[in-house]
Amino acid sequence: MQRSMQRLIGSMVLLGTMLAVQACGQAGEAGGKEEGGAAAALAVTATTGMIADAAKEVGGERVSVTALMGPGVDPHLYKASHGDMVKLDEADVVLYGGLHLEGKMTEVLEKLGRSRPVVAVTDGIPEDQVLESEPGSGSPDPHVWFDASLWKHAVEKIRDTLIEQDPEHEAGYRERADAYLSELEELHAYALERIGSIPEQQRVLVTAHDAFGYFGRAYGLEVTGLQGMSTASEYGSKDVAALRDFLVERGIPAVFVESSIPRKSIESVIEGAGRLGHKVVIGGELFSDAMGEAGTPEGTYVGMFRHNVDTIADALKGESAS
Repeated sequence: MQRSMQRLIGSMVLLGTMLAVQACGQAGEAGGKEEGGAAAALAVTATTGMIADAAKEVGGERVSVTALMGPGVDPHLYKASHGDMVKLDEADVVLYGGLHLEGKMTEVLEKLGRSRPVVAVTDGIPEDQVLESEPGSGSPDPHVWFDASLWKHAVEKIRDTLIEQDPEHEAGYRERADAYLSELEELHAYALERIGSIPEQQRVLVTAHDAFGYFGRAYGLEVTGLQGMSTASEYGSKDVAALRDFLVERGIPAVFVESSIPRKSIESVIEGAGRLGHKVVIGGELFSDAMGEAGTPEGTYVGMFRHNVDTIADALKGESAS
């Protein structure tokens, strides 16, 4: 009799504990949706730093943004980890570049779009403004953020997406977006002025891979790279020799390395030009497919863009090449 009573009491305690745990879990779930009676911030996962930065600027305190690809990460070669898949699965909204920027990861994103909003921010860019990776290839160049006037379309797409998911706070999204769009207009004007100060015959930008086509078109530079549009493509001795000869024939004094690509590729070209009697220096490091470290000016889109503009202008004018 005593043992039966003990078992009954034990069962009641266990049941009480289970109910308490369940209640806490339900409270936790409710807390994830509401905080102090107000809707919680939207969980936004972005593939690249540039997209994440724009989402933060437009979303403000209404969003909690996570970027999958950090400083120095090449999106062309990126493979999603298990941790990335968790971040994607937990997101209310997923923002990605599109135009094949994310390579094979695009398939994962498209499948995820069946269960939640997954938006390519470049969908807002007019088709006639999208460059091809190579003339007649039909393959788009995804590096649209290098034209600040085009990147405004991506920001507007982000704004509209956030409003659609959180319509009660539309006014705030529009106000923050308008302020950021004005900042991008100023950035575009700054780039036109700085690049325009380079003597016309010296406006030739040579980099490790062909990521600056939009930049060249927007700001009046001839652009060429050792590798193709995607760093997934290989370069060989013929590519090195061709770029070396180009530098020698045009008398180009400076080339540029990129934060997300090893220097050895462009250094081999410099060495080859040197053996032909033409000195070429590294004009500086540019940010191409990724931004700088968080907490630095280059860790924001505007800061990264200004860094590139200033580095290119100073080097091609012969003011800071090293």
